[in-house]
Amino acid sequence: MGLVAHVLSGFMNLTDRLRFVFGPAAVGDSAAPVVHLHDDYEHASEDDLAQFEVETDSDGHHYAVRKSDLEK
Repeated sequence: MGLVAHVLSGFMNLTDRLRFVFGPAAVGDSAAPVVHLHDDYEHASEDDLAQFEVETDSDGHHYAVRKSDLEK
C-alpha cells in the first residue's frame, strides 16, 4: 500500500468514527439558493454606511464623504 492510499485509508477510517459519534452529514438541496439572514448588528452597520457617499477623484482613488457634508 502506497503512502497516499495509507493516508486516504486513515482519513476514511477517521471520518467513519466521527460519523458514528456525530451522526451522518446533513445533505440538503445543492441547487437551492443560500438564505442569508440579517442580524441586528448587520442592520446597524448598513444604517451607518448609508450616511456615506463614495466619491472618486481624478486619479481614480475612492473615498467616503458624509452625505451631510455634501449638502453644505
